[in-house]
Amino acid sequence: MEIKIAKESYNPLLKRKEVSFSVKHPSAGTPPRFELRKELATKLKSTLDQTFIVKLETKTGTHEAVGEAQVYDSVDRAKAIVPTHILVRNLPPEERKKITEAKAAKIEKKPREKKAEEKKPEPAKPTGETK
Repeated sequence: MEIKIAKESYNPLLKRKEVSFSVKHPSAGTPPRFELRKELATKLKSTLDQTFIVKLETKTGTHEAVGEAQVYDSVDRAKAIVPTHILVRNLPPEERKKITEAKAAKIEKKPREKKAEEKKPEPAKPTGETK
C-alpha cells in the first residue's frame, strides 16, 4: 500500500488540515479505512485521534483509490466538528460492529407507535345569516 499526498491545505477557521490523497493497492482490494487512517496519521505526523478519513473511493478498473482526510489540531476540536457517521466509519472493525449491533438492538426494543385516529371534520353549522 503506497500513499501519495496530492493536495494539502490548512483551514484556520476549523483548525484542521485538509488532505487529498491517493492510495495504490496492487494485488489487493481497497484497504480498510482504519488501516489507511493509521498509515496516513504516521505520514502526516499526527495522532490517530486527530486524523479522520472523510471520503474514500476506488477508481473503476484500477488498483488505486482517492480520498480526502482531515487532521485536526486537537482531539476536542475533532469531536466537536466531525459528524457521528464519520466517527463510526473510522473506528476499528470490532468497535464499529459493536456500535451497529447496539443500534440495531435499540431499534428492535422500541415499541411500535400507534397511529392516532384522525377525527372527522364536523359539518358546518348554519349561522342564520342570509344574503
